[in-house]
Amino acid sequence: MPRAGGAYNFARIGFGRGTSFLAGWMEWFASSVAGSTYAITFSIYTLRYLKQLGLLGWLPDPFSGVLIKVVAVAVAMGFVYINYRGASETGRIGAIMTLGQTIFLIFIGLVGIIVGMRDPVRLQNFQPFLPYGWSRLLITMGFTYVAFEGFEVIAQAGDEALEPRKNLPKAMIYSVYIAGMTYVAVAFATVIAVKAGDPGVSGAPWEWIGSFREQGFGEAIARLIPWGNFLLTLAVIFASTSALNATIYSATRASYALGRDRMLPPALARISRKRKTPWVALVCTAVIIIMVAAFLPTMDVASSASIMFLFLFFLVNICVIKIRLNMGDELSYGFLMPLFPVLPITAIICQAVLAAWLGHMSRIAWIIAPLWIAAGGAIYLLYSRQRAIPSADEILVLEEERAPAGSEYRVMVPVANPDNALSLVGNTIRLCGARKSRIKLLHMVPVPDQVPLTDAHHYMTDGKEGIVEAMLYLKPRFPITTTLRYCRNIARGIISAVREKKINLLIMGWHGRKCDQRFKIGSTIDPVIARSPCDIVILKGCSNRRFRRILVPLFGDANDTLALQTAGLLAEREDAEISALFFSKLPGRQSGDRYIRELSDRIGLEPGLVRLRSTASTNIERTVLQGAEDFDLVVIGLKERFLHQIGVPSAADTIACRLDKPLVIVKAAMGLRSWTKRWI
Repeated sequence: MPRAGGAYNFARIGFGRGTSFLAGWMEWFASSVAGSTYAITFSIYTLRYLKQLGLLGWLPDPFSGVLIKVVAVAVAMGFVYINYRGASETGRIGAIMTLGQTIFLIFIGLVGIIVGMRDPVRLQNFQPFLPYGWSRLLITMGFTYVAFEGFEVIAQAGDEALEPRKNLPKAMIYSVYIAGMTYVAVAFATVIAVKAGDPGVSGAPWEWIGSFREQGFGEAIARLIPWGNFLLTLAVIFASTSALNATIYSATRASYALGRDRMLPPALARISRKRKTPWVALVCTAVIIIMVAAFLPTMDVASSASIMFLFLFFLVNICVIKIRLNMGDELSYGFLMPLFPVLPITAIICQAVLAAWLGHMSRIAWIIAPLWIAAGGAIYLLYSRQRAIPSADEILVLEEERAPAGSEYRVMVPVANPDNALSLVGNTIRLCGARKSRIKLLHMVPVPDQVPLTDAHHYMTDGKEGIVEAMLYLKPRFPITTTLRYCRNIARGIISAVREKKINLLIMGWHGRKCDQRFKIGSTIDPVIARSPCDIVILKGCSNRRFRRILVPLFGDANDTLALQTAGLLAEREDAEISALFFSKLPGRQSGDRYIRELSDRIGLEPGLVRLRSTASTNIERTVLQGAEDFDLVVIGLKERFLHQIGVPSAADTIACRLDKPLVIVKAAMGLRSWTKRWI
């Protein structure tokens, strides 16, 4: 998603306005709080070093909380000004700081590894390896989660990066590898830095390090390297200011994105004419950073940032799954995640566990984070919902009649134009006449990409005419409601409407021509078949026809019932004949006569209407295509198998594309699988 906004963009496309507002709201606060954390870290270590140099001896209490807060606020304001200077200035300073911290930290890690190899006795510091068990480790992982926030910041540069689809994933992956290995090396160096029995060290070395709390890292490295205090101070200064610079940038872009889309006052999207930076968003971000740094305890600041990022990345991983499943054929990928969806599901589980354990570190964090989210929810309901600007990826309801309450069988018929409507009307009456049905007529308004959404009403004429034509024939027989919607991708719009309206049966027309070699049947029908949670009937060349001889190939799956039922509804009641083509050599087949009898009884077909035609052939495509020559209509079920899902056409796909007679393709809803598609 190569735009400023980061997680906000994923949530906007994945779940719409409400969820995306909360994502942007959380990201703004989390990045701001993370900035406060880094400002405080800079202050603690800088004052610690000045004290050791004796430069603060004249102060009565150089390590008082007030002085730490004052220095933290001062450095935060300095980097706010750097961000105001512009993205290139911010990036230049960030690059220098990042390179500096990486060099210093890698050096510390290498020194630790060399010392450990020369003095193996120090490795006993790792015994026991987890003295407080896994629970304490989980708390620590949750507490330090904010340290990985910087890799998400990279996504905020979408508007200002060159080739963002290619370069942003590379930047994230390379950074995670480098930083992850550096963290492990520095942690190793910290643990082996202190030797048991050294002057001033009582008890286990790791207990001595921990007794200094936030400054334990510094005390350990000072014993590892003779001039460790100086080196460490430089490393922390570079690291904390680099991260502070990045989090200010990220928080500013998150709030800018909210203002840009009118989720928050549009003043947040104001750009400085001279510096080309969102200065109002920057000022508001600075206020949050300074307030948090000045008034919250250090541990609670870091814990609040970590828990907010756990919530945020939890949401992003859910969005990743939903977007890839629902919009994979719409997006231009620069990087395609391997092992999908194993990685995001694993991340979701880990993030939930870490967030729960973080409560042991800071209860204040578990109060601040939900309060901020609740405040965001209230702002969205009272302000943002009515003012947000539609995005190009949204599904918009342009006109809609609300259906009255009732338990009728719900049928949806997408209508493209008057010609399409008339071709569907007659068969819709047949398919719905035998049951108490309610019909929803849907038209997806085709707005070209280059046309703004505000002009969508100019493209509604054909759809309205088609709906009127259909209603003239259907309204005397069924309760009818209509909806006109917009979506850049028609298939996604249809699927969304099916899920929203809890549709039982979707009836569609198909022109019989593939528009893109990427799709087996068509760019609209393929995704609808794969993702819709209801029964589907697709009609090809069936308009204004009477069917007396119908061929129904049976494959022994759930589609057989729907195929025979559809054939029975479409067949003329006088002199009609339905031939069930039974492939006796397919694996797991029972007796053909018994199977046909069970299906007919289940769907209530009159005795003698269905006749059995058994074949020993295993070449389904050739058998059906040759046998279809003697019939008026072929009704075939479409079963998704693994090869079908990865792009290999099924027998039904091949038959559908090669058959030149009227054809009906059916796909039955599949229990738990359909429930998952409907709700998740």
